[in-house]
Amino acid sequence: MAEEFVGEAIQPIAGSIDAAAMSTGGPGLPRQFRWRRQTFQVDRILKTWRETGPCHHGSGETYARKHWFEVVTDSGDTMKIYFERQSRSRRNTSRWWLFTINQSQGNDHGGRTDTLLTPNLSTSEKIP
Repeated sequence: MAEEFVGEAIQPIAGSIDAAAMSTGGPGLPRQFRWRRQTFQVDRILKTWRETGPCHHGSGETYARKHWFEVVTDSGDTMKIYFERQSRSRRNTSRWWLFTINQSQGNDHGGRTDTLLTPNLSTSEKIP
């Protein structure tokens, strides 16, 4: 099945955050999260990367803006999710977002196909 654009906020499940990642300054990837009234569990991390940008106050420094994760869930779906370092606005304070989903055969989470993207898979890391 093709990768589908989602662009919706996800809600991390309390107590499922990766504290080890937070101790190194990164966001703690939630091992469980809710999206569209369904709970998903992260089984494997396929790939991680960061999106950076210049300082907004004029210094020459570069800052991490988004932390990206490509994961496989317990339902067999491959998802790209990201964490925004700063919330988008005072009204929309969500920081975790589901960017795309490549549903395993037979899964239908009520998503719709807006934009098709090419999957980019690399080595995988099993979540304990």
